[in-house]
Amino acid sequence: METKGRTPAVSLGASVREVFSFFFFLGRRTGKTRVFFLVGMIPVGIAVLVRILMAGRADDLAAVFSEILMVFFVTFYIVILSLFYGTSIVAEELEGRTLSYLTSRPLSKTGIFLGKYAAYTSLIFVMVTASLFLSYFIMNSHRLREAALYGAFLRYAGVLGLGILAYTAFFAFLGTFLKRAILVGLMFGFGWENVIQYFPGSTQKFSLVHYLKSLLPRQPSAGGKLAILLFRLEPSSPATAIISLVVVAAVFVALGCWVFRTKEYLFEE
Repeated sequence: METKGRTPAVSLGASVREVFSFFFFLGRRTGKTRVFFLVGMIPVGIAVLVRILMAGRADDLAAVFSEILMVFFVTFYIVILSLFYGTSIVAEELEGRTLSYLTSRPLSKTGIFLGKYAAYTSLIFVMVTASLFLSYFIMNSHRLREAALYGAFLRYAGVLGLGILAYTAFFAFLGTFLKRAILVGLMFGFGWENVIQYFPGSTQKFSLVHYLKSLLPRQPSAGGKLAILLFRLEPSSPATAIISLVVVAAVFVALGCWVFRTKEYLFEE
């Protein structure tokens, strides 16, 4: 017997799909997305400039891309995007006082969190991949007939995608229970991650960037190695790196769902 006037609950999968579609298309039109998209054009501009200045030194372009532009993507761009979008999964609903409206709909709270996480990681990946695509193929426009070029691009994109999943999951988890999650995230992303990666031995494995760098394609440079990104790197195996990043993403997404589902959020006056 059905109760009149009561809206039936939506399944988890349907909740995720509905929330994903709404926030992905909404996120594309925000001022924050426009600003970060423009920031992503920085490596494209650098690629154009380097391509002009190094027109007669095509053999060095691959090393320049790895040593300069990938530093931007790995240590800055995916971190800052994941930080601002991840922490906003809950924070923007509290600041806009829309959380009660969102949770009053027949959507599961787990579905809301997962849907927004999926929407924002997808949005970040689109911005990062667009910037990577343009800068990479501008730098390698003289090698477009080489099949290996496209395999390397897919590997770069895959590494950055794993980083987005892991960083966004961690920052989203922080945002479920910290009022100033973005400050803690800044200290982690640009403090801890930038320092611990250069520690010798197994200590550097306590950073996400270590596993990302372990997966990057090796490119020859003047010194025979990547002078910046892989400095003092003692890489983990590709399998270990992939599993570690996937586990980090899964664990913090699960923790974020649990906190969001059980915590009672109060609006500040």
